[in-house]
This record gives sequence, structure tokens and C-alpha cells, in this order.
Amino acid sequence: MPSHTATQVRGSECRDFVSRGPIVQFKLSDIGEGIMEVTVKEWYVKEGDKVSQFDSICEVQSDKASVTITSRYDGVIKKLYYDVDATALVGKPLVDIETESSSGESRSQSEDVVETPAMAREEHTHQEIKGHKTQATPAVRRLAMENNIKLSEVVGTGRDGRILKEDILNFLAKQTGAILPPTLFQEIQTPAPTPAAVAAAAQPASTPAAIKPPPITPKPVFTGKDVTEPLKGFHKAMVKTMTAALKIPHFGYCDEVDLSRLVALRAELRSTTEGRGVKLSYMPFFIKAASLGLLHFPILNASVDEGCQNITYKASHNIGLAMDTSQGLLVPNVKNVQLLSVFEIAQELNRLQTLGAAGQLGTSELTGGTFTLSNIGSIGGTYAKPVILPPEVAIGALGKIQILPRFDAGGQMVRAHIMNVSWSADHRIIDGATMCRFSNLWREYLENPACMVLDLK
Repeated sequence: MPSHTATQVRGSECRDFVSRGPIVQFKLSDIGEGIMEVTVKEWYVKEGDKVSQFDSICEVQSDKASVTITSRYDGVIKKLYYDVDATALVGKPLVDIETESSSGESRSQSEDVVETPAMAREEHTHQEIKGHKTQATPAVRRLAMENNIKLSEVVGTGRDGRILKEDILNFLAKQTGAILPPTLFQEIQTPAPTPAAVAAAAQPASTPAAIKPPPITPKPVFTGKDVTEPLKGFHKAMVKTMTAALKIPHFGYCDEVDLSRLVALRAELRSTTEGRGVKLSYMPFFIKAASLGLLHFPILNASVDEGCQNITYKASHNIGLAMDTSQGLLVPNVKNVQLLSVFEIAQELNRLQTLGAAGQLGTSELTGGTFTLSNIGSIGGTYAKPVILPPEVAIGALGKIQILPRFDAGGQMVRAHIMNVSWSADHRIIDGATMCRFSNLWREYLENPACMVLDLK
């Protein structure tokens, strides 16, 4: 007969076995847009970590956008299938999770594997807590998780109720003893100074003034040897998009615009918009003028099918802005520009630029564009040959604004703020005269910005 001690040991092992649930494979489900593979950019967990439902597991990047994958189960991470920067395949295991067993639960491992989803394409910027869907970027969700905050308890002040970093910081500030790293506050754009703050700043301070850091200059890279690596993420998407664009016969048209009156108008409005916490550039005017022009020339806001047999005139003016980011060239778009004011466009551009700088542009921002402007002049250069982004049919490239001599109506030489614009159009459906007339109307709105007031709705 077995000894009493041996019986106790076996009993203990049996209890341990019962307390542990089955190990399930968390598979990467279809995240839409025909995506079959993604790149693992960052792991938020490691083997042995305990996770709960809706905890962030990792961030992956497709050729469309970055997506945060969250857990469906409560349990312990037993295995990570990929290293950082490795390619993960849709339908293949991402992690193994040892789930917590509960009474009355008799699901098999294969059933769990089938049911395990990644975050859906339309929900990758949401976190679902007790049936409540909350909009938040991956960085905001991570900040909330690190500080044990439930997003369902935070009121979002962003567009469409999106929770911003400011909302998380304000929520923490209301909690006694909440301590945050100072770097978090530096990431948030400070509001316009109040008169009291200005007066206080004018008084002599006992501490030395902060010294503005020197501008960061790129350092030369000497690898010493050839390096070959596969194209991934957005670079791979660019290959696909530009290969499709090569099939389009491009028609080019260039012109110059005198922005002298617009420069004066922006200077007059900047203090007002900054007082509302919004930075006003020239782009909101360029975008709104383009939308007003598209109302007269809807064929420029259209798309054609692959065989160029059908043309679809788009009702919404979703105007894209080519943006240079650390991840490469991205083209987020401002939705429904025809319904927005110049100030509302500026607000949306501020939001997109913040997301782009943080590498957090999602599918909703990067898809659905109908017309594109590329502000190459923000980096340098006066002319460009922009490439159309299919299925769009037109794109404009804006050069830098230069102060050049020009003659006024009286024949006197004056200082003028001149910008060159370069248009490309799909010559299969757009002729040169149409592109020229659209450009003339767009230029008229910008050279005489008061005319825009008459057509604004």
C-alpha cells in the first residue's frame, strides 16, 4: 500500500493539475484589408506574465497601419512565437496562454483555438470593457494599463470621444498620490499662456532660464558592409501602391500662386487659433480651397475600377496629406472636408500630425482618401512630379513659399510670396483643360482668400 506521505504528494499534484487550465494557442486572426502577414513591433508581455482579458499583448504593423492585439483570456503567458521585427502570419499562433480554469467550464483546446480572435479591423483603436467600447490609441491604452486605470472610467475629450493622453493625465491628477514621470507632460502640447502666467514670467526668477537645446542634426551612417533586409510594413505597401500607379498615364500641370494676401490673413488669425489651442498653418486653407474646387470639378474627386470601365464620383472630400514620418511616407486624410471649416480642418491636421509623429496613425486615418496634396515645400524644393495614389485620379504637390519680385497691376515691382504647385492627373479620364480650370479656381481662392468666405457653407 502506498504510504500516507506519498498519497499526500499525489493529492497535491492532482489539485495543482485541476487548478491550472488548458494551454490555448492565441492565433492572429484576420484583421481585414486582405492582410495576410504583419510585423511584430513590440511585445507588452513576456513568458510567465499574468494577463487579463483586454490586456495589450503586442503591437503589430501591417502595410496599412499599426494594430494592438489584446488578450481574450485570463491566464499566464507560456510562449511567445515571434521575436520583435519578425513576420507573423494570419491564422498562425501568436502566443500560448495557460488559461485559468473555472467550474462548469469544459471547453476543449481546439474550441479555444478556433474562437480566439485578434482585434477586428474596425476595432483596433478601441478597448472593450464590460461591453463598453472606448476609443484610445495603443500608447494611451498602455499608459492607462501601467497606472491601473480603466478606460471606461475616463471621459474622452478627443474627436468622437477618443481618449487622449491629456485625459489620462488629468484623471491621474485627481487621484491622491499619483506620480507621473515628467516626460509624459512634455509630450502634451501646452495651452496658450494666461495673462497671469505671462505676468509671472516677466518677473525675475531665482532659477536660471531653461536653455533651448540645439537642433538635432542627423549623423552619417557608416555600416562598413552591405546589408540586405526584406521590405516590411509601410515600405512594402509603397512598393505595391507605386507599382499600381505605374499603370496610370500621368498628365502634369504646373503653376505659381501669389500667397501674399493669405500670408497676411494667416498672421492675423494665428493668435486667435493659438488661443484656442490649435496651430494654424497654410495647409487648412490649401485643403479647403481644394474642396471648394472639387465641388465644381467632381471628376477630380472620383475613382476608376481596375479595368477603367467604370468611374465612381465620391460624395465625400477625404483629402489626404502626404506626411513624412519616422515610419516613412504616410498619407492620412481629413474626412468630409466639404463639411468642415478652416478651423476644424486645422484641428484635425493637428491631431493627425501628433499621431504621425508618435507612429500611431491607424487604418481609419490612412484609408478612404479621395484626393491628395503633398506639401513637399515643408522640406524644400519648388517643383515636384507627384505620383497618383490609386484608386484616386489626381494629386497636387506644393512647393516652398518664396519671397520674389513681381509686378503689381500698376507696373510697380513689389515683394510677393510665391508658391509653385505641380498637379498630376489620370489622363485616361481627365483632360488638360479640366486640370487647368480646377487649378485656376484653386489659385483664385488662395490669392483672394476673402472670396472663400462667399462659398463657405
